[in-house]
Amino acid sequence: MDMTIRPARATGSVRIPGSKSHTIRALVIATLAGGESTILDPLDSSDTQACVDACRAFGAEITEHPGKWTVTGTAGKPMTPENVIDVRNSGTTLYLLAGIAALQEHWVIFTGDGQIRSRPAGPLLQSLKDLGARVLSTKSDGRAPFLVGGTLAGGKTIISCPTSQYLSGLLLAAPLASGDTEIEITLLNEKPYVEMTLSWLDNQHIKYENDNFKRIFVRGGQKYVPFSRSIPGDFSSATFFLCAAAVCGTSLTVEGLDFNDPQGDKAVVGMLEALGCRIEREDGGVTVHGGNLAGCDLDLNATPDALPALAVTACFAEGTTRLLNVPQARLKETDRITVMREELSRMGADIEELPDGLVIHGRRKDGKPRLAGTRVNGRGDHRVVMALAIAALGAAGETQIEGAEAVNVTFPEFFRLLDSVTKGVE
Repeated sequence: MDMTIRPARATGSVRIPGSKSHTIRALVIATLAGGESTILDPLDSSDTQACVDACRAFGAEITEHPGKWTVTGTAGKPMTPENVIDVRNSGTTLYLLAGIAALQEHWVIFTGDGQIRSRPAGPLLQSLKDLGARVLSTKSDGRAPFLVGGTLAGGKTIISCPTSQYLSGLLLAAPLASGDTEIEITLLNEKPYVEMTLSWLDNQHIKYENDNFKRIFVRGGQKYVPFSRSIPGDFSSATFFLCAAAVCGTSLTVEGLDFNDPQGDKAVVGMLEALGCRIEREDGGVTVHGGNLAGCDLDLNATPDALPALAVTACFAEGTTRLLNVPQARLKETDRITVMREELSRMGADIEELPDGLVIHGRRKDGKPRLAGTRVNGRGDHRVVMALAIAALGAAGETQIEGAEAVNVTFPEFFRLLDSVTKGVE
């Protein structure tokens, strides 16, 4: 599907749907709990539906109503799926459910689309093996398709986590191992997502010890209990609307956000302040007032999903912006560092690629937009598509985005909501 976007001003207010990361964690824990759990305001998207299907395959009974999902779990004893688990495009589902597969005795086969099959899982698979599981990579390359079988006994493992999802997958499974688990972490990117996982364990009264994310000890033989919980708005999705206000130099209110939530991408608000936006934090949301943006250095290690939108925003700032310390952006649905350089260059951006980020030389001295509308390609990456849509709002002329349907992975309502605050989308 192609989407045509003309220059427009983003104003008014918009309510952001629920967090993908929270929704998937809620589904996993509800699947492992005994009894019936209620998930309120879940995100309904391709990624979360992939997780729903996988959890059903492990024996969860899931009923979906608008704004409410009920899950009857397996009481810590997931069944062996009758078929292959196809996570489609959901890396979160792949990594978090690999640990769950280690809680049952037989082999479980995981696969996904082409992007998933290119993403490494070797460190996670080795740690599951260290803790008593059986693992097999069909191509011996540590990537899907791979097989996981039980049963998780606990023990000690050392893991490097270029993606936080490896550690979250271990932490969700470890409480149900027969013995205690000690995880030594030599590298951890995206720490806020592990903090989110630990907040779910805290809510479940799971016993663990965290030595400053260098070592985490989890007591075995524990259990998950049913719960009822609302899913907060997704700061990763909100980022695109926050950046739209910055790009357009307008005021936009984003609703449905909780700044007390551990989501890492809430830090984007402070980054926009550093670029020159004026921010008003409110109960349940935030208003961004765009203005004269000025380039700066931003460390994105904890917020890799923000790289595409911030790269776009930097194109509209005076001077140079450097997006740094985010090598894991190359391991997402696409190599987002290379892809954003290539696609924004098509629009006229002056942008350089670093091993761990981007250098963007922003607005021209005459004040005219550096970017010009053209035909760009979303590369099958939902965050690339949304970032290019925001770029198009401030570009000179019309922009056509190929593959715009990729937004369905996490934000099916994106273009409708963008239209509601711009009236510039066809």
